[in-house]
Amino acid sequence: MISLPNSDGCRVLVVDDQRSTRLALTMVLKQAGYTVLEADSATSALEVFQRERPDVVMLDIEMPQHDGYWAASRIRENEVGNWTPIVFVSGMSMELNLWRGVEAGGDDYLVKPVPPVVLLAKMRSIQRQIEMRRQWLFALQELRHANATLSHLSETDGLTGLLNRRGLDRHIEAAIHQAHQRRKPLTLLLCDVDHFKLYNDTLGHQAGDDCLSAIGDVFRSSCQREGQHAGRYGGEEFALVLSDTPKSGAMTFARALMNLLAAQRLPHPKSSTGDWVTISGGITTCIPDEHTSAQGLIQRADEALYVAKGRGRNRFFSYEMRLDTLQK
Repeated sequence: MISLPNSDGCRVLVVDDQRSTRLALTMVLKQAGYTVLEADSATSALEVFQRERPDVVMLDIEMPQHDGYWAASRIRENEVGNWTPIVFVSGMSMELNLWRGVEAGGDDYLVKPVPPVVLLAKMRSIQRQIEMRRQWLFALQELRHANATLSHLSETDGLTGLLNRRGLDRHIEAAIHQAHQRRKPLTLLLCDVDHFKLYNDTLGHQAGDDCLSAIGDVFRSSCQREGQHAGRYGGEEFALVLSDTPKSGAMTFARALMNLLAAQRLPHPKSSTGDWVTISGGITTCIPDEHTSAQGLIQRADEALYVAKGRGRNRFFSYEMRLDTLQK
């Protein structure tokens, strides 16, 4: 007695120009619980495949107009990364036909007439392969998700949720490449929290962490456009990467950023710039060429930051424009 495989809703496309052969295969498969689709030519097989996307294709070789090899090749072209088992079913048993079938995209070969026990055994084997592939794809998807999560965590600052130094470096490099390709301006802002050591010494490190987290929220909210990225460069130092932003736009952005921070009214009892937490920043803007590097951008922004501090802090200074945000 034949032990019938669990069909599990498996749909089989049977392709043969001989109606009697199709009926013989269809009867055995339907009795075993499979859903059967039929086609009487290679052309109609391709139409049914594209419309129904069956789980398995059983394909005759000798058919009028186009043969089974043609149909198998076209099916493979229409799968777009998926895989559907194709089993050739033919009265030709020569080894050359088996080789041609595999070359055309087939997975197996059965010789007519196919005994029911052989057909159902083959279906059991195919279903195991399908299930194994599904499990493999699921595991691969889980692995990719885990890798994406780890990659995100490795580039995220744990305190502020912004990019960390590693993430910033990668985004700066990518932004330079894109701006160079598009011949668009790229701006880098490097910022420091004014007198942050005094803040920590006076209010404690927990308050300092809370302050940095609040500043991080301000930076995050300021990056609304595509190509704008904010990160914590280290300690109390932050950076912003602004794609497609010219020098004048960078100054406008910096003023808006300072206003956003001022609106938070974060108390700083020991600051010489006022009663609230302020920031100083350096700005550099360029249209990158083949000589532009992340190190060069950071160096210019850092030099501009040094000038901003020397001018009394609580301002941004543009390396290229030689102006700060307090000047008109």
